[in-house]
Amino acid sequence: MKFYSYFTLLLISVFLAGCANQLPPGGGPVDTVPPEIIEVYPENGTIGFSGDFFELTFSEYVDKRSLKDAIFISPGMQGELELDWSGKSVRVYFPEKLIDSITYTISIGTDVIDYNNRNRMAQSFIFAFSTGDKIDNFTAGGRIYADKPSGTLLFAYRNADDTLNPALAKPDYISQAGTKGEFLFTGLASGRYRIFAVNEDIKDKIYDPEKDKIGVPHTEPVLSDKDTGYTGLNMILFTEDRTSPKLLSASMLDRNHVLLSFSEELDAAGLSTSQFRIIDSADQNIILPYYIFKGRSKNKELFLAIRDSVSLTGNNFVIAEGLEDADRNRTESDAVSLTVSDRPDTIKPSFTSVDPAYNSKNVDYLGAEFTFSLDDGISLKELEGNLVLQDTLKNVIPSEIQRIDDASFRVLPKTSLKAGTDYLISFNLKFLKDAAGNFSDSIYVYKFKTLSELDFTGLSGTTQGVRLQNNPKLILESTERKKLRYITPVEENGTFDFKRVLPGKYNLMLLYDRNDDGEITHGTVTPYISSEEFLYHPEEINLIPRWAVLDFIFNAESD
Repeated sequence: MKFYSYFTLLLISVFLAGCANQLPPGGGPVDTVPPEIIEVYPENGTIGFSGDFFELTFSEYVDKRSLKDAIFISPGMQGELELDWSGKSVRVYFPEKLIDSITYTISIGTDVIDYNNRNRMAQSFIFAFSTGDKIDNFTAGGRIYADKPSGTLLFAYRNADDTLNPALAKPDYISQAGTKGEFLFTGLASGRYRIFAVNEDIKDKIYDPEKDKIGVPHTEPVLSDKDTGYTGLNMILFTEDRTSPKLLSASMLDRNHVLLSFSEELDAAGLSTSQFRIIDSADQNIILPYYIFKGRSKNKELFLAIRDSVSLTGNNFVIAEGLEDADRNRTESDAVSLTVSDRPDTIKPSFTSVDPAYNSKNVDYLGAEFTFSLDDGISLKELEGNLVLQDTLKNVIPSEIQRIDDASFRVLPKTSLKAGTDYLISFNLKFLKDAAGNFSDSIYVYKFKTLSELDFTGLSGTTQGVRLQNNPKLILESTERKKLRYITPVEENGTFDFKRVLPGKYNLMLLYDRNDDGEITHGTVTPYISSEEFLYHPEEINLIPRWAVLDFIFNAESD
């Protein structure tokens, strides 16, 4: 009986090995190879096609559902595709009859994963065929720059007018970005194309503002017999914000602090205490806050600090006026009820961060600045005149204090520091009093050392193919330090020179900076405004100390 059971199971396993739902073999090395399409019907470039299906053969078994969501047919079709699987091959039936004398492009996106280890396709697979006697062969391509660009959809609209809204209209052509964000439309007809990159979750081929991220290129390429292809449609993804910020809640953590919660993140540095007030609706008593600050609050939260007592029996409200977000969406007035507390505040203000870090030894002696952040609001006026910046020989360097919000500030030397020198910033913490009067009676000392001239490196060279009339700038971005970047213009003779650069690994970007702000302007969807044109040098640049790179060539025509 045991032999019969074992033999039966063996037969079943052999039978299953030949089925379409083959299970991966156990043991052996982990499969990290992405699936590929090794055969397709009809062949790429076929003309006079009249069939009602196309067929794909993969290098390995793939997840069926992932393929269905990764098939894009251009021009689009109405209805559901029907898939008929046979092993590693699948026959895909069109939901409607093909249109005569037109080129169709089939794009299989990178969302396809294998059955074994869920490896994604490394890049999209595209082929085209025509129902007529010729095939359109115009192309348009570029790259999406984002943390996770793989799977981002590309929408192309042919000869679009100013009324086009991708939130309402499905694209004429659709494709999908590869693992590094690269994309290419093939089989396009002649015409002018408005292209968007859309990172959507639902995969309904419709852009959903404020939920989906979108990218806008710098131009609408015009394809014709003279210009059959266009590259360099580079885009960054962003989320459109069309909604005004809202004050959602207000609650007191103690008798001196009100925690405000908003519908989106707001910058405390751009807000004033005069925009807020607390009102007791019973006796109309008004309390004005002393401080507004970020402190240790979460992304969509801010703190108000008050000194006056709030009624514990009345109906209290927080009124906010003139709230404006980073996209200039504005709420003129908003109000929420206040949850009150009479718990005393006995905690002394403390530092949450210092930048550069304490005892840093890589502070640039030119243009140095130091940022101090606390967990509570303080009066900077009390700090002025009590902060001292000096070297170890007690030579005082004049400095100024610059407010960020009521719990953070910058210290800026008024004169250049010396190279390779130890410094310290000191002040008495008794001047850092919060709204409740709490303070620390001690001296705070922040130490740092400036870099020597030998600690720097540089990058200089020439550019090729740069349009000098379009305000070109080169931007060196560190891949190791998030905020470290250097900007230099391209000179009239096409040369550039980055001086006094900290050693490390960098990406080099060319930006045609039409608004002269040193940042990529990402454009808008409706009304349509193109982004600023940019492109990256294809390789990372490693700059080592004391050894500047000279005669570097940036080729703007190699994209």
